[in-house]
Amino acid sequence: MKLDVHVQFEEKMGKTLSVLKEELSVIRAGRANPAMLDKVSVDYYGTTTPLKQMAGVSSPDPRTIMIQPWDKTVLKDIEKAILTSDLGLNPSNDGEVIRINIPQLTEERRKELVKLATKTGEQSKVALRNERREANDKIKKMEKEGELSEDDSKKALDEVQKMLDNCVKEVDAIIAKKEKEIMEV
Repeated sequence: MKLDVHVQFEEKMGKTLSVLKEELSVIRAGRANPAMLDKVSVDYYGTTTPLKQMAGVSSPDPRTIMIQPWDKTVLKDIEKAILTSDLGLNPSNDGEVIRINIPQLTEERRKELVKLATKTGEQSKVALRNERREANDKIKKMEKEGELSEDDSKKALDEVQKMLDNCVKEVDAIIAKKEKEIMEV
């Protein structure tokens, strides 16, 4: 028995997982990844514009990110935006493209990044539990209003818990994969 509450809960869990994956893609794992720059915005003629909307961002090798702006006049602005971001990267501008060399991570920095990834995973689990509470409240309300029998309500609540358990396992798997990626030298 699939209720609307279950469908909505499933959609919310999917959104939570996609947000988690997006958050983790920004955490660098010692390899050059163009997604690292997804949150960088550049002041472009008075408008804050995401970097990926004004330049091609690629990774020609595992240690370099190359940014090729479509408008060469914004090279300095892009360079400034990267320097002021909290990524700790040093761009080098040759007048045509911006190259960013990604330094090898130290053991200490890797452990910090693992902690950050774990914290992000925990935040996702909290969001999932809040979504479960919402779904359970809706089911209990449906039972109170006579839309569901007591047995159906119990089955629906059990189904929500099973869905949550599966999603939490998926979050754990995503975090474990990211930790392995970070600790890989």
